[in-house]
Amino acid sequence: MQTRRLFGTSGIRGVVNQDLSPDFCRQVALAIGTTLPPASTVCIATDTRISRDMIKEAVTAGLLSCSINVVDLGILPTPALALLTRESGFAAGIMVTASHNPPEFNGIKLFNGNSLGYSQTQEAEIEKVYFEQKFRQGKRGTLEQAQDMKQRYLSFIKGKFSLPEFNHQLKVVVDPGNGAASKFASDIFVQMGLDVIPVNDEPDGLFPGRNPEPKADTLQGTVNFLRQHNADLAICFDGDADRVVFCDKDGFLGFNEPIAFISRLAVNRTGRKKIATTVETGTLLDLAVKDLGAEVVRGRVGDVPVAHLVQELNAALGVEQVGVYIFPELGYYPDSIFASLFLLSQLSDAGEIRRFFQSIPRLYFEKARIPCPNELKEPVMVQVKEKAHLFAPDETPIKIGTLDGLRLEFPDSWMLIRASGTEPIIRVVSESTSQAQTDELISKGKDLVQGLVETSR
Repeated sequence: MQTRRLFGTSGIRGVVNQDLSPDFCRQVALAIGTTLPPASTVCIATDTRISRDMIKEAVTAGLLSCSINVVDLGILPTPALALLTRESGFAAGIMVTASHNPPEFNGIKLFNGNSLGYSQTQEAEIEKVYFEQKFRQGKRGTLEQAQDMKQRYLSFIKGKFSLPEFNHQLKVVVDPGNGAASKFASDIFVQMGLDVIPVNDEPDGLFPGRNPEPKADTLQGTVNFLRQHNADLAICFDGDADRVVFCDKDGFLGFNEPIAFISRLAVNRTGRKKIATTVETGTLLDLAVKDLGAEVVRGRVGDVPVAHLVQELNAALGVEQVGVYIFPELGYYPDSIFASLFLLSQLSDAGEIRRFFQSIPRLYFEKARIPCPNELKEPVMVQVKEKAHLFAPDETPIKIGTLDGLRLEFPDSWMLIRASGTEPIIRVVSESTSQAQTDELISKGKDLVQGLVETSR
């Protein structure tokens, strides 16, 4: 029997008025509020999606009706909401966002008072209350609006750069993709003294400038803009700015390259010899920090599992290859804005990143997406794991990992098949020392998953 779950890899997420109705969101908020002490004060913020007010009002109504006080922070990047939850002394922080998902999606993401995302145990407690419908009744909570959130966030971040050594000759494109970092990140970067050229910087929940998921194919317009303005680097956020990726004049800098480069900088700065990441992350990270004597430890996908791993390992940094950075000196939450400033504070010129990777053997990393209804993910993945042997008829993999999905490691390559926790898809990821080998593994993985999805319908 399949477990009834509300939460995925990163909070609750779904299509508005299909998976997420106002009444559903109100009842989820009742369950959240019931698990908090009466009269607790929580903060709430949203990204720019057009459904933001409807979802926020439903969540707020549920919280107020079970004796929780709510402070509305308005539109904010997820990193700002997480940090301000802790710095302002809230019992919890609630972010209404679907992160990198398309405009029709929205969701609810939760942070503890210490800025760490809710654990699976806390999520299970909320799910139990929700499914049993055992909501607390009591005196109605209060609702307030907060001001100056950007400046509060900036003043904290500035304190981490007491002697900033930015190269003020660098010309930086800032592309929030019309998401939560619009009119936020570019303003902060300007206040830090950087030469900024914004693009897609108007808040718009339909994301007219580009897809809210920043990757090679969605950032071609940003790369063209960068070239037209003779800029050095483009800093590109997703819908709620918990992710960041980078481009230069030669195009998209990749997923594994920036996390590997920034991890190296973090090891050098902190002296800590461990990096926390996930099973989706490529081998480039290991190669980039090997000469520093640093070890890469892989855990489950999601910023909360990575945050816990950072804490457990006393790591220099936590990263996900999609562009998530968790700096323990800030807190155990992803902060893409700080990550961008940290990178800029260490760069002498934008070409440094590509030059570094010229000294490392070339690796070929690819990802594919196979549509799969949420209710079929579990049975399909059970069958995928049963058929792991099909991928190595002539050679036994060095390692078969089932920590999160199925990860097969061969002498010169690896492949991961994993059900997404945020979208109705199963992902196939592969990396190899040759493009042909990577393509072959991706093709085999896709064929297997597509076949199993069809036969499971």
